[in-house]
Amino acid sequence: QVQVVESGGGLVQPGGSLRLSCAASGSITSISTMGWYRQTPGKQRYLVASITNGGSTSYGDSVKGRFTISRDNVKSTANLQMNSLKFEDTAVYYCRVVVEWRTYWGQGTQVTVSS
Repeated sequence: QVQVVESGGGLVQPGGSLRLSCAASGSITSISTMGWYRQTPGKQRYLVASITNGGSTSYGDSVKGRFTISRDNVKSTANLQMNSLKFEDTAVYYCRVVVEWRTYWGQGTQVTVSS
């Protein structure tokens, strides 16, 4: 199996920055895609950003230009640099890892943007 662990969440003021990290471990041969999703209570989980093994990235419309995703294929990690944070960015952020066509999720990390 594959384990996925997120870290880096916390409380930040509007306009501030946070850097989230995702680490995958276990039975890994090759990670196809790593991505970040976010979810608020009672709502669906939506894509924030994703990155392929080759480095191609995708972003949700609401975060494009403010967030940047990156990955280290050797360490099996992915980072999400979040800048110019807004109140509406408040959510639980989840890391999604695709390994050999199977999907694994982390437990989530809380990001709260508040003044």
